[in-house]
Amino acid sequence: MAAMEESFPRGGTRKTHKSEKAFQQSVEQDNLFDISTEEESTKRKKIQKGPAKTKKLKVETRQSSKFVREKFEILNVESLCEGMRILGCVKEVNELELAISLPNGLQGYVQVTEICDAYTEKLNEQVAQEEPLQDLVGLPELFSPGMLVRCVVSSLDTTKGSKKNVMLSLNPKNVNRVLSAETLKPGMLLTGTVSSLEDHGYLVDIGVSGARAFLPLQKAQEYIRQKNKGAKLKVGQYLNCLIEEVKGSRGVVTLSIGHSEVSAAIATEEQSWTLNSLLPGLVVKAQVQKVTPLGLTLKFLSFFSGLVDFMHLDPKKAGTYFSNQQVRACVLCVHPRTRAVRLSLRPVFLQPGRPLTRLLCQQLGAVLDDVPVQGFFGSAGATFKLKDGTLAYARRNHLSNSKKTFKPEAFKPGNTHKCRIIDYSQMDELALLSLRTSIIEAQFLWYHDIKPGALVKGKVLTIKPHGMVVKMGKQIRGLVPTMHLADILIKNPEKKYHVGDEVKCRVLLCDPKAKKLMMTLKKTLVESKLPAITCYDDAKPGLQTHGFILRVKDYGCIVKFYNDVQGLVPRHELSAEYVPDPESVFYTGQVVKVVVLNCEPSKERMLLSFRLLSDPKQEGEGQSQKKKKAVSAGQLVDVKVLEKTKDGLKVAVLPHNIPGFLPTAHLSDHVTNGPLLYHWLQTGDTLHRVLCLSVSEERVLLCRKPALVSAVEGGQNPKSFSEIHPGMLLIGFVKNIKDYGVFVQFPSGLSGLAPKAILSDKFVTSTSDHFVEGQTVVAKVTNVDEEKQRMLLSLRLSDCTLGDLATTSLLLLSQCLEERQGVRSLMSNRDSVLIQTLAEMTPGMALDLEVQEVLEDGSVLFSEGPVPGLVLRASKYHRAGQELEPGQKKKAVILNVDMLKLEVHVSLCHDLVNRKAKKLKKGSDLQAIVQHLEESFAVASLVETGHLAAFSLTSHLNDTFRFDSEKLQVGQGVSLTLQTTEPGVTGLLLAIEGPAAKRTMRQTRKDSETVDEDEEVDPALVVGTVKKHTLSIGDVVTGTVKSIKPTHVVVTLEDGIIGCIHASHILDDVPVGTSPTAKLKVGKKVTARVIGGRDMKTFKFLPISHPRFIRTIPELSVRPSELKEDGHTTLNTHSVSPLEKIKQYQPGQTVTCFLKKYNMVKKWLEVEIAPDIRGRIPLLLTSLSFKVLKHPDKKFQIGQALKATVVGPAESSKAFLCLSLIGPHKLKKGEVAMGRVVKVTPKEGLTVSFPFGRVGRVSMFHVSDSYSETHLEDFVPQQVVRCYVLSAATPVLTLSLRSSRTNPETKSKITDPEINSIEDLEEGQLLRGFVKSVQPSGVLVGLGPSVTGLARHPHVSQHNQSKNAPYDRHLPEGKLLTAKVLRLNHQESLVELSLLPDATGKQDVLSAPLGQPPPKQEGRETEAVERNHEGKAKEKKKQKQKEKRTGKGQEGAQPPSKDKKEPQKPQAKKLGKRPHPESSSEQEIGNKKQKKAALSEEDDSGVEVYYREGEEAEEMSMLPKEKLTRPAEAPRLQLSSGFVWDVGLDTLTPALPPHGDSSDSEEDEKPEQATQKKKSKKERELEKQKAEKELSRIEEALMDPGRQPESAEDFDRLVLSSPSSSLLWLQYMAFHLQATEIEKARAVAERALKTISFREEQEKLNVWVALLNLENMYGSQESLTKVFERAVQYNEPLKVFLHLADIYTKSEKFQEAGELYNRMLKRFRQEKAVWVKYGAFLLRRGKAEASHRVMQRALECLPKKEHVDVIAKFAQLEFQLGDAERARAIFESTLSIYPKRTDVWSVYIDMIIKHGSQKEARAIFERVIHLSLAPKRMKFFFKRYLDYEKQHGSEKDVQAVKAKALEYVEAKSSMMDD
Repeated sequence: MAAMEESFPRGGTRKTHKSEKAFQQSVEQDNLFDISTEEESTKRKKIQKGPAKTKKLKVETRQSSKFVREKFEILNVESLCEGMRILGCVKEVNELELAISLPNGLQGYVQVTEICDAYTEKLNEQVAQEEPLQDLVGLPELFSPGMLVRCVVSSLDTTKGSKKNVMLSLNPKNVNRVLSAETLKPGMLLTGTVSSLEDHGYLVDIGVSGARAFLPLQKAQEYIRQKNKGAKLKVGQYLNCLIEEVKGSRGVVTLSIGHSEVSAAIATEEQSWTLNSLLPGLVVKAQVQKVTPLGLTLKFLSFFSGLVDFMHLDPKKAGTYFSNQQVRACVLCVHPRTRAVRLSLRPVFLQPGRPLTRLLCQQLGAVLDDVPVQGFFGSAGATFKLKDGTLAYARRNHLSNSKKTFKPEAFKPGNTHKCRIIDYSQMDELALLSLRTSIIEAQFLWYHDIKPGALVKGKVLTIKPHGMVVKMGKQIRGLVPTMHLADILIKNPEKKYHVGDEVKCRVLLCDPKAKKLMMTLKKTLVESKLPAITCYDDAKPGLQTHGFILRVKDYGCIVKFYNDVQGLVPRHELSAEYVPDPESVFYTGQVVKVVVLNCEPSKERMLLSFRLLSDPKQEGEGQSQKKKKAVSAGQLVDVKVLEKTKDGLKVAVLPHNIPGFLPTAHLSDHVTNGPLLYHWLQTGDTLHRVLCLSVSEERVLLCRKPALVSAVEGGQNPKSFSEIHPGMLLIGFVKNIKDYGVFVQFPSGLSGLAPKAILSDKFVTSTSDHFVEGQTVVAKVTNVDEEKQRMLLSLRLSDCTLGDLATTSLLLLSQCLEERQGVRSLMSNRDSVLIQTLAEMTPGMALDLEVQEVLEDGSVLFSEGPVPGLVLRASKYHRAGQELEPGQKKKAVILNVDMLKLEVHVSLCHDLVNRKAKKLKKGSDLQAIVQHLEESFAVASLVETGHLAAFSLTSHLNDTFRFDSEKLQVGQGVSLTLQTTEPGVTGLLLAIEGPAAKRTMRQTRKDSETVDEDEEVDPALVVGTVKKHTLSIGDVVTGTVKSIKPTHVVVTLEDGIIGCIHASHILDDVPVGTSPTAKLKVGKKVTARVIGGRDMKTFKFLPISHPRFIRTIPELSVRPSELKEDGHTTLNTHSVSPLEKIKQYQPGQTVTCFLKKYNMVKKWLEVEIAPDIRGRIPLLLTSLSFKVLKHPDKKFQIGQALKATVVGPAESSKAFLCLSLIGPHKLKKGEVAMGRVVKVTPKEGLTVSFPFGRVGRVSMFHVSDSYSETHLEDFVPQQVVRCYVLSAATPVLTLSLRSSRTNPETKSKITDPEINSIEDLEEGQLLRGFVKSVQPSGVLVGLGPSVTGLARHPHVSQHNQSKNAPYDRHLPEGKLLTAKVLRLNHQESLVELSLLPDATGKQDVLSAPLGQPPPKQEGRETEAVERNHEGKAKEKKKQKQKEKRTGKGQEGAQPPSKDKKEPQKPQAKKLGKRPHPESSSEQEIGNKKQKKAALSEEDDSGVEVYYREGEEAEEMSMLPKEKLTRPAEAPRLQLSSGFVWDVGLDTLTPALPPHGDSSDSEEDEKPEQATQKKKSKKERELEKQKAEKELSRIEEALMDPGRQPESAEDFDRLVLSSPSSSLLWLQYMAFHLQATEIEKARAVAERALKTISFREEQEKLNVWVALLNLENMYGSQESLTKVFERAVQYNEPLKVFLHLADIYTKSEKFQEAGELYNRMLKRFRQEKAVWVKYGAFLLRRGKAEASHRVMQRALECLPKKEHVDVIAKFAQLEFQLGDAERARAIFESTLSIYPKRTDVWSVYIDMIIKHGSQKEARAIFERVIHLSLAPKRMKFFFKRYLDYEKQHGSEKDVQAVKAKALEYVEAKSSMMDD
């Protein structure tokens, strides 16, 4: 029964304890609103039955919240009980007891007899023997503060003051009593103590009856070595042990105490822990069940639940916990009666065996004002929030002076109190507070508060023979030894002192650890005004003080001071006169006044004297103090260097030689100059004008930064926070650099923080990238807090600019170069010839040098000449492509002298060496090339003259950070403004750099003769080239073909010399398209003539006279013409540079070249014309065929001979010819050429670029022969187009893409002819054009690039528009219209158009789709329009009145018709054609109206056209445009935007305005009224019928379910009707995304998430996924992460993770997807879907091995019941994405173990049918129908076999399967019969 109870602690009919009942009840109440198991839900249903459901629910809710508070009440002494197991931490170790810190600020004590039985026996033995035992050690050796121990509450003793003392036991018998030998399992973590030492190990007492534990010696070695300092384990030593093995019936347990095993130990279900046996200190895996403000409820070991109070949450994760989160927790305590388990999530407890590190609070004893309450816990106490944000806790008995004065209402959160930190709880890492007045006002709280030499007051407690005990505070006792009760020894102290007397003492010694306090009551010592000596460092020579004589000896007196400091007064210093017998003169305890003669603190030795008169040392001391005072902070002084230290210079401040320190960083404002000055300053050097930053007793801190010195001199140095106000600019230096910002200190000692956000105008990734410690900076004060003495600063350049950046830049440069010049003068004082030589060398100096060596990296070293050790170096760039030999003489120019590395950088560049003598003007802007870069400045050479100029790379002290893209490079071009015209002592001109936009990139090759950077050198040419040869040009040689490359052949000549034959030297006539190198075969013997030699390093041709010609690779020719005997006469024996050869080629010349490679990046073909002449063919010049341009690699083969036309030298380098395969590239009028689209300008046209930087424009009228509103949308930047040049008169070409121009031979149909001028138009002509704008006078229509027409209102539409709805609603800019030319006015270049249906034959322009939203229009009125409008005001007014009266209903009533020829905008709404033609009477009415309109406008030309040629049209487009705004008074429902809710018949018929309607005149109304009156009754009836039909048509259209919404308003209406449809919301988002309105799409998503019902989880998830997709495509990584984190909170996390992984995979962000899958594997390791998904992801990426490893990991992590499914899934993936053979092997292996898993067989069959052969499929079916399975399952497989054969087999195969099925049935029935 006991075993049953232990195994099933929550079951059975055991009598429940009262408190336990309450606990269980409250748990049920607490889980009332949780989603729980079925059983719980049924219980809940039962509970809720009855009439008063709602009331009950409220009561239960209230009880639930009350319970949450009670349940999370933190532990107090009352909640402890005997037998409670609890985890503690050793706080103090005394000889006879341990003080243990318990959770929630409690404390307990362990007596020495409660360690273990073996230790107690040893103690008893020692007491019996009355002498110490050797193998028994004290508690301080066994335990150390910080150790975590498992304890049991042994008793709760109540003291006199009704205070409970918690007594604990560590005895394993008590702690592990709940375990039995049967329950021990391997892997369990127990605690035990060493009971004895054996030969092969240790016997350990684990306190489990029936079990003996043994720790083998080898298992203990690691612990002994690491933790026990090599010493053997002692009896009673406390250990955390891991059970390794439990041996059968004898109950022998083998233990291990290895740190790694113990710290990783986790309690698992397999170890069969129960609530009865659960031990504190066990680490468990848990799941968060509920999150409350007071803590968490966890579920662990499958069915146990426990609490975590707020004190034991992980501080770093507090506030981020969520339900179902997996965590690791440590058991803190288990209540034996209620079985309540408390756990901790603090990381320090999650590694068993690891001690706690933080054991003390820094502020212990501090009194704090206004500390706010964080939370109040009725029976336990209250928590408070300290200023640094940490929590502190006060027990209830410390919240008030007494129970009577306690007021709970005073501890509401937010209330503030005065309190004092009295202790520190290691278990909670919390400070403990007290609010008691007596404690707050106490002088000392704890022993460590008392310092030796301090005056204290106390009360006499007792008087004993050895002294008097004085009570100092509640817990502090001190002893006054008998000798110290008075100045003289008193025999009866009780007569002078009585118990309870208050006494004033001075502390002699205080040892907080030992709680030892010694004091004196000697009046002289207590009242002494002289300084007290409490340490040897205090004893300075000449110091006078009081002490007392400790001992009197023959050689003198030993005098003692405070804190055990003592010194000797030698015999000769006892008195001015000789003292023969000191003992007769002095006595022990005598108070004496002494002077210090000498003190050696390191040896703790001090010499004293009783002779005090006229001591010269005292005077010296006084003088030194005066000297110190002579220097003050902010003063400018001179200093002398004494010595160098690691961080700076030790100096003496003159004239008093006061010691000071000058850090390296403070030597200069320039970061690089500091180390330079430090290196060259020597001992004895004097520095002037040094600023004193601070003065302390030890030393004076100094600074030599010029910026700080000038700031102090200029008075810009506020001394206090009251002088500082926001907006001030201050100069300081970087004191400290943190991740969150930079601390800046100012000369006065004040400092402030520059947070990361306002550190720089650039994005700050790491603060240390932008600033270094000690750097000078300018800071702007942004915020000042005088109370807290804090300020916030900005270091952004935009905030801290001191003036003109150019001036600052020049100032910084001058200062930097001045300092460097100062370093030169320091160098010139040195004795070394080398250093003196370097000091004399300045940039710009010309030297004659001798080449010493050419290094592998291409740089050159020059010989040192007469100065040994001198290093002169030219980089590869500064070698300038010259061929150099050792010993060669060269002229070079110094660029810079590196004064730390002692190197000189020189240049051989021709422009620098041969400097031009030209007079320079100050302030002139010149181009320069960067030659050398330093940290803070650069040296550049002026292109015009070759002079060297320096310019600063920084324009401000704070300007220190550059992105890589902003950094200058050597060889880059810059624009400089000269500030000086003569180089000074520095050798450099001073300049300022112009804007960065004027920088030009470095020329890739300085010299034209060098090889191309990306040229790949044939390795066959490099090997074997070291051999010298004696060949000369013209020699005939024989050799064997070694290898064949596309553009050359490598030949091995006699003596192993390698030669090369270029493709151009194989045949005399090369057929185009062939590869000449293919004519030669490897191994073939060839006879060739030497025609030149290539240098093996640079691969360029050398003349035969060159000294290195003998080391070249011979260039050969096998051309028949060159092999003739007299051929050598034609060969040049001198080398011509390729540049000169290239000049011989003229544009238009045809050459044969050989394709080397296609450069994908630069988009050109690289070709070779000759061995040393290369060319490039831009892709656009290779063909006029789009097919070729798309795949040039298919058309052109490497090595192929091509016929090309020379166009000119390439733009990027003169060393290459630019060629064309489509003839001369001359962009003249009439030429057809290929170009690339650079820019698409909506409603205007395209910008196209051509090779060599030419640009052209294509008007929208020349994009196609057939106009379309959307034809510009088909073009994207970088698209290749075929263009026809219409005009090349201006720099910008005029182009056409019409196929009638580019491919005239196709004779394609021209729907819209070109209209280039008014001459191309004829009256009556029908043509199409684009709406340009709607003007007050009419509609402007573009007919051609420079031809525009104006359609007057009467000629625009049959329907008059109301004032509230102007034309621009229906005629947006860019709309395509058909127009008829009415009249042409050639003189004024005016064209009149008509858009009316009877003129164009098209539908009326105003019967366009009704719901089209008005696009924002921009129009313009030209002067011509204004001219024509004059004198027409009256007619305009009439027109407006007419619109007002008649147009109101017309807009909605006119049905649109589809026009096949005229393409509509894709978003327009098409409501269908009219079902019947108009009646004749209606047409008549229409004709009458038109006539009437024509009469009224008779004198007015209806349409005007503005015709301007070429540039005039462009100028017009540049005029400022007036926005035509939508009339404000138009009501929303009259805008015809689709849903017309309130359309009635009366609104559809034109009605007379009310009598009082405002009008300009009575006359205006008469014609209109007359027209109305003329209508007959029949006509009105017809009109009414027409309106009714129209209304029904509109309604039908709106009700059409297939109708697509086309505006935001449409979508708003739809989502109102279906608010929870994610499909609608996603379409709405897509609508905004099509218009690239990203923010609007985001807003729609957020609206959707708020609107969709919380029950529609899937709908909400769809929106979240869409939002994730949106952020992935258009947002940043940060915005995506934020959305993802929110999505995880609001949805099922796994689904969100899987969706994001899919999104990453689809967008090819494989790295992010991989990282996300790894996160998922940690978080959802029990979900097989995650493993399978990850496996599929890896297989798709081709990482088969990784996928296999994932499957293995999945099988380790998932429960066994899931294994078969997972294996089958991975096998399926292998079939689909990986190796089919491996998939088969996996299936076969699985089925061999689980042969009856029909689901696996079924999947296997599916895979084989899909991916295998018919033979394999039949084989598997044969296997499966012979299995021994249930008949129902066999029927399933026979049916599948039959279906397969019917689909794939013959009739014979089908019959065979049926026969086998029959055979199976018969066999089965016969078995049944048997």
